[in-house]
Amino acid sequence: MDEVLAYLKKHPTYFLATVDENGNPQVRPFGTATKFEGKLLIQTGKKKTVSRQMHAHPRVELCALGDDGSWLRVAADAHEVDSTEARQAVLDDHPKLQGMYAADDGNCEVFALENATATFSSFTAEPKTVTF
Repeated sequence: MDEVLAYLKKHPTYFLATVDENGNPQVRPFGTATKFEGKLLIQTGKKKTVSRQMHAHPRVELCALGDDGSWLRVAADAHEVDSTEARQAVLDDHPKLQGMYAADDGNCEVFALENATATFSSFTAEPKTVTF
């Protein structure tokens, strides 16, 4: 997980894929990744469609592209972590979000990525897979 987090910190914009209520894929850019109590967390707002989709269909996938031509794909189950401390940890790690969210605002929401398979790929090396 630490290797995945390091990649996401180095290449902070990634694309998160979810499934909508009709079974169609939905992809959007994200930029949060924080380690808290041994879990990899991402953040969104409870009012957003992506939140409803992750609650209804928790299996997600993210993909980040490195500036060196590498990419990372992570398939995981996204489970809400209902903890003020976890939300605050993400906000502390991503201060730009603090203008939009507060840990106790009723809208800030964090999800742990669990049962994850991460694959590091490039055109110049064999893929490397890690699980966490």
